[in-house]
Amino acid sequence: MKDLEIEKLIKEENNRQKKAINLIASENFVSEDVLEALGSVFVNKYAEGYAGKRYYGGNEIVDKLEKLCQKRALRLFKLGPLDSARGKWHVNVQPYSGSPANLAVYAALVPKGKKIMGMSLEMGGHLTHGQKVSITGKFWKQISYGVDKKTEQLNYGEILRIAKKEKPALIIAGATAYSRKIDFKKFRKIADAVGAYLMVDMSHIAGLVAGGAHLSPFPYADVVTTTTHKTLRGPRAALIFSRKSSAISRQPKAESRKLKASIAEVIDKAVFPGLQGGPHMNQVAAIAVALKEAMQPSFKKYARQVVINAKALANELKKRGWRIVSGGTDTHLLLVDVWQKGISGKEASERLEKKGIIVNKNTIPFDTRKPADPSGIRLGTPAVTTRGMKEKDMVKIAEKIDKILK
Repeated sequence: MKDLEIEKLIKEENNRQKKAINLIASENFVSEDVLEALGSVFVNKYAEGYAGKRYYGGNEIVDKLEKLCQKRALRLFKLGPLDSARGKWHVNVQPYSGSPANLAVYAALVPKGKKIMGMSLEMGGHLTHGQKVSITGKFWKQISYGVDKKTEQLNYGEILRIAKKEKPALIIAGATAYSRKIDFKKFRKIADAVGAYLMVDMSHIAGLVAGGAHLSPFPYADVVTTTTHKTLRGPRAALIFSRKSSAISRQPKAESRKLKASIAEVIDKAVFPGLQGGPHMNQVAAIAVALKEAMQPSFKKYARQVVINAKALANELKKRGWRIVSGGTDTHLLLVDVWQKGISGKEASERLEKKGIIVNKNTIPFDTRKPADPSGIRLGTPAVTTRGMKEKDMVKIAEKIDKILK
């Protein structure tokens, strides 16, 4: 590389990643093939529009790429063929990342100012699920739900009660810091009870779903969004899966916008031209590579090991006296209440990083401390599992965490 300053920074970051024990639940390590696709000549192509309906010339190969990526996404999650009457699902592979993907769904399906219902940030939800500091909380009114104070797990009866009272247009199932399996069937019943769309944000668990280590949301959801860079082990990007059913089937008549298009069609229009211009086709190429990798038998083993490792790490920390939020984990992540030992989440994160263990500070349910310096830390096992670590390694990591923080 001729730019020596950037080359130096790349080398420094590469060395940092190799030396650190990465327990960030939303990070992973991509393959060399994904990196190669991401840095390919597709970065040079402007492909505004969709396959067969571009606004620029020279897109014959790009069209093939986008369709291939779509086919692989549908095949991975067992959703049927692309562009077929037999297929009930459509997938948009153009969103730049998870936040604009979620925004596109709301823009397509929920009139501005109406209610969307999502998990509150302090309980484990995501900014883009309607939090006030997010644009999603400024354009729409968030109705929040949380977890039970005693179990620190979702209380579906309480969620139903809130939904019946508030009657949101759309309900979001999914989280960024919740360690238990989510019952999508119960969320479907709640959505049906109030005539709401059900959107599942499976960004954190997409790889687990693909690998058979978590229940699939597709039998129950109207729309499923996901990033591709967490447990799915792809580039930083996003996908939107949507049913080909009527876009107004679940909207109250008084709020209907007289749409005759399908959910898939209105979401596609919300992505482009609604929110984005030309897609990043090098990013789409890298997604396609990651999707093919996730179809391999080895990926199923990987997904299962991610969960096994998370459970092992949680159990080992519990043995050493650390309180694990909700008592454990069913997924790839766990929350540790470090304030119980008199250590703030920020201090714990900084102490661990100095010793080569990377985590993130995180609020815990009913936290009495501020988000900037909360009571907990979030740990995840996707990246260390990619590096080949197993249960015995989780024991060593737990020992090291315990020693550093005590």
